[in-house]
Amino acid sequence: MEKILFPFVSIVGQEPMKKALILNMIDPSIGGALIKGEKGTAKSTTVRSLSQVLPFRKTVKGCVFNCNPDKPGNLCPYCAEKLKSEGKLDSETVRMRVVELPLSSTEDRVAGTLDIEQVLKTGQKKFEPGVLAQANGNLLYVDEVNLLDDHIVDLLLDSAAMGVNYVEREGISFSHPSRFILVGTMNPEEGELRPQLLDRFGLSVDVKGDKDTDMRMEVVKRRIEFDSDPSKYTEKCRADSEALCEKLMKAAEILPEVVTDDSIIKAIVSITSSYGIDGHRADITMLKSARANAAFEGRKYVTGDDIREVAPLVLSHRMRRRPFEEAVFDDEELEKCLSMI
Repeated sequence: MEKILFPFVSIVGQEPMKKALILNMIDPSIGGALIKGEKGTAKSTTVRSLSQVLPFRKTVKGCVFNCNPDKPGNLCPYCAEKLKSEGKLDSETVRMRVVELPLSSTEDRVAGTLDIEQVLKTGQKKFEPGVLAQANGNLLYVDEVNLLDDHIVDLLLDSAAMGVNYVEREGISFSHPSRFILVGTMNPEEGELRPQLLDRFGLSVDVKGDKDTDMRMEVVKRRIEFDSDPSKYTEKCRADSEALCEKLMKAAEILPEVVTDDSIIKAIVSITSSYGIDGHRADITMLKSARANAAFEGRKYVTGDDIREVAPLVLSHRMRRRPFEEAVFDDEELEKCLSMI
C-alpha cells in the first residue's frame, strides 16, 4: 500500500526552502539544493512531498535508464542500438519522481555493477543498474547527506554535473545517462560537509523552526487534520497541487526564451566579487537561478528582484567564514550591487 505524503502546497512557511526546490525543477542544471536545519523543521517532509507536484516528462517505454527519446545523443547503449536498428523508440509520458538513496548504500548499489563472468563467457556486457539509473530524469534525495562516505558524495556530484554514470571493472566499461536533480538534507549538529563539496550544490538553505505563534499553530492544525484523514486532506489540496505542477511545466517551457542584458550579468558579477566568492560557479548559478525565477513568475526577462530572491540561496554556503563561525548574509551589500541595474 502506497504511503500518502503530506501535500507540498500545504507546507506552512519555509519559503526559501520551497523556492530552492522549485527553481531546480524548472532548471535542473542549477545543480541541486542542500537543505540544512535542525530536526523537526519539515526538511524531509517537504522534499518527499515534491512527488505530488513534479512535472511530467517523456521517457523510452520499458527502459530501465529512463532515457529521453527526444535527446538521441544521451541514450543508454540499449536504446541507442534499438534506435539504430529499428529507426524509432516507443515513448510514454510519466511524472518525475523522488528517488531516495539509503544512507548505507555502497558504491556498487549507487553506480551499478558489471557482470564480469558474463562478459568473459559470452562476450556481451551485462550491467545491473543502480540508484543512478533510477535517478535519471528524476529527483535524487539523500537524507543526512553529511553522513555519507565522501567517495559516495563525490560520485553523486560528478554524475549530476556530467549527466553520465561511468562504470569500469577489470578494463571493461559501461556508461548510461544520469541527469537528475540532487537534493540533500542534513542537520549541521551531526557534522558538516567539506567546503569543496558544499560548493558543488547549486543552492543552499538554512532552515529554522518558525517562532511566530500563529504560524506554529497553523502547522499543528494542518498536520492534525492530515493525520486524521490523509486521503481527504490530500484531495482537498489536489487543485492547488495540479496548478503548481502546471505552473512549473509552463516555466520550464518558457525558460529558454528568458533574456538577460549586460547590466544583469554585471550586477551578478559585482555581487559575487563583493562577497569574496571564489571561482565562477556562483556567477553562473545565480544567473541560471534568476532566469528560472523569472520564468516561474511568468516573465521572459530578468529583473533585480529575481537576483534579490536567489542571491542568498546561491551565496550562503559559499561565503568565506572562520571555523565555528556562521556566515551572515549582508543585505545592504546586495542592495548596493543591485543599484547599478
